[in-house]
Amino acid sequence: MFYANEHEPVHVHGKSQGRESRAEIIVLNGAVSEIRYASVLGRGPLDANEMRFFEEIVTARADEIVAKWIDFFVLHKPIKPERITRRLK
Repeated sequence: MFYANEHEPVHVHGKSQGRESRAEIIVLNGAVSEIRYASVLGRGPLDANEMRFFEEIVTARADEIVAKWIDFFVLHKPIKPERITRRLK
């Protein structure tokens, strides 16, 4: 998810049971070049299993996340939220 008042760099939050981590998606020359994971100030981080699930989702959908970020924050288009609750495999 992202919050409505987000800032660059492009990033997305993963939440579970009150814990939260984030993934910064670094884009160079229009392509995803790196994904950096970090904790969120004031929140406990995702546990190891949750973090693996979060990394799996972000890695598989990084381009889609960037496109939705641009649509929402740059082009001010509405986006359809999607809740992912199961593994992608």
